[in-house]
Amino acid sequence: MKNLDEIMAMAQNVQAELQKAQENLETITVDGVSGGGLVKVKASAKGRILSLDIDDSLIQPSEKQMLEDLVVAAFNDARAKADAASGEAMSKMTAGMPLPPGFKLPF
Repeated sequence: MKNLDEIMAMAQNVQAELQKAQENLETITVDGVSGGGLVKVKASAKGRILSLDIDDSLIQPSEKQMLEDLVVAAFNDARAKADAASGEAMSKMTAGMPLPPGFKLPF
């Protein structure tokens, strides 16, 4: 039975390391650019949209901030819904698996 305990301990260590890696992804930022730099998006490596910049030549300047806020909110709303759908799909896939209580897959 010692081998099973060792395997479970290793699995828990791997899970903890994957959790740390997932948390670290939120601290890494990337910049997306389109339209020759007219539209810029800053996001975390985990996929959360942090900011959006749209060049004034593409919009009415008086509405720029509101449009940027709305686009960021829409991106984040879509991301949250995608995460929920992914979690639900994974839950369905793992429903028949004999996983120990509290065991989470790193997806």
